[in-house]
Amino acid sequence: MPDLQAARGASLTSRRSTRLALVVGVVGLAVDQLTKVLAVRELTGREPVELVGSWFRLLLVRNPGAAFSAGASVTPVISVVAIVATVVVVWQVLKVRHTAWAVALGLLLAGVTGNLVDRLLRPPGPLRGHVVDFFALPNWPVFNVADICINVAGVLLVVLLFRGINPDGTRHEAHR
Repeated sequence: MPDLQAARGASLTSRRSTRLALVVGVVGLAVDQLTKVLAVRELTGREPVELVGSWFRLLLVRNPGAAFSAGASVTPVISVVAIVATVVVVWQVLKVRHTAWAVALGLLLAGVTGNLVDRLLRPPGPLRGHVVDFFALPNWPVFNVADICINVAGVLLVVLLFRGINPDGTRHEAHR
């Protein structure tokens, strides 16, 4: 009987973690898309808006490429890669059993889908749409909420891996 209880507990943990990842993903996606709508509405045709002097500004940029505007000539390929990445992240979300992994995967899902929505729905057209970026720091590419989600997810995933924590909550042998 204990094996049945353990399986039931693992299943409940898995459902909770999956639900958490999906909630984080949906909320992150909503915040990303809302801020992009506001950025386009409020910043189109305007000079950069200084929030913290020249250190942190709002500057509307439409990015056809990937990170640092790389690959602007292969936007459809980047779009297909983003679709594949979304499928892979969703597949991982369905298997996750650890809270921190769920948050990290949810943030990754929000970021990947946030920029994918732009590539699918924004001009110049499906799979060629330009990503809306609007946060500007000195000597750094302009970015958006989706990019923040991807980077925070990356940091969380690296921390989890260095701590030896697997997505199912178990630990690597070397960390036991």
